[in-house]
Amino acid sequence: MTGPHNELRVLVVAPTGRDGELICNLLASNDIFCVLSATAEMALAEFDAGGGALILAEEALTLSAISLWAARIGEQPSWSDFPLILLTVSGELDEERRRRMRAREPLGNVVLMERPVRPETFVSTIQAALRSRGRQYQMRDYIARNRAAEEAIRRTEKLAVAGRLAASISHEINNPLASVTNLLYLIGTSTSLQEAQKHREIAENELARISEIVTQTLRFYREPSKPASVHLSEIVDSALILYKSKLAYAEIVIEKDFRKCPPIVGMAGELRQVILNLVGNALDASSQGGRLKIRVSNTREHRNGARPGIRLTVADTGSGIIPEIRKTLFEPFVSTKGDTGTGLGLWISSEIVRRHSGTIRVKSSFLSQSPGTVFSVFLPLNQTGGNRKPVGGATILEGKSKKALSDSSPSNGLPYAARDGDVDSCGAG
Repeated sequence: MTGPHNELRVLVVAPTGRDGELICNLLASNDIFCVLSATAEMALAEFDAGGGALILAEEALTLSAISLWAARIGEQPSWSDFPLILLTVSGELDEERRRRMRAREPLGNVVLMERPVRPETFVSTIQAALRSRGRQYQMRDYIARNRAAEEAIRRTEKLAVAGRLAASISHEINNPLASVTNLLYLIGTSTSLQEAQKHREIAENELARISEIVTQTLRFYREPSKPASVHLSEIVDSALILYKSKLAYAEIVIEKDFRKCPPIVGMAGELRQVILNLVGNALDASSQGGRLKIRVSNTREHRNGARPGIRLTVADTGSGIIPEIRKTLFEPFVSTKGDTGTGLGLWISSEIVRRHSGTIRVKSSFLSQSPGTVFSVFLPLNQTGGNRKPVGGATILEGKSKKALSDSSPSNGLPYAARDGDVDSCGAG
């Protein structure tokens, strides 16, 4: 069992005569705790319980021991570089010694100490190795704390998203319920059957609207916990339902361009979180009577091996993002909303896109003549699988045009940065 008391102990394998006993006595006299093992294979079992360094006599290093230790060292985490000190015999560099050198190459970083060695030199070398190992443990702890902090931030953002969803759902349901209440009153005071039936039909439509909202909401909690085949356009539609009344109140026109696309493999809940974030940010940035363009289309990411995939483009005619904020937009705690924003939404969104092996990019203009912002999300059809590292990321595009939104293109009427070829040519994934 590993523990802090084992992390800096020295493992010793020196089977010749009393070498092992003498080494341990020397280290103990300098307040260095050590464990003596008869073979390198036995020391490997001690290594599993924790260790700061290994002192290994050359005569104990058999081919089987090299194979076992090399395999275990190769499994080390990125922060670890276990110190291995090999006690060699003095003599000329003959063919036999060259053969031994080649045999121990799989062990990687090995410190050689030729015997006989002065005690103070020996102790100093071990102390340096333990200091190095101690710094490795510090890096391990830092990485663990950093991961815990990032996970706490993710949980915080998820709670914030849940709160915003709850508020949106309550608002969406309250409006039709108020209508139903008024319609029931009108039915009760109707002077004719025809008038009452008319009010009843309207009430049924309002109740159907509530049912649709509840159905879409339940999907958030019934989706599989593993990646599944999903259609991005359907996820966009399910997210837009929650903003229906807010869009109507702000008189923002939604222009959807959903082209026929194959499904992708992904986490529907996570992708919906990205879409809710992008659309919510666009609504917050847009003024009364603005426009919101959303496109889902087939594309290829030419800067990354011409990967085929789906591109989601969300463009608004809002106020734009100033360059000072745009440069750090995908970092945590960066917000354009002042005290009302957590500054976590886009960072979480970029992490979700990265986990899907995709890329997310932004272009924005805050010029008074043509302000607006375009977010482009690329999701590959064949995602990075298994243990391979995701290749996605976030990119801030400076762009070739200062116009974030433009109707000058008769081909698609979409923002400059939303065109497939232009986006891929402007930034790397």
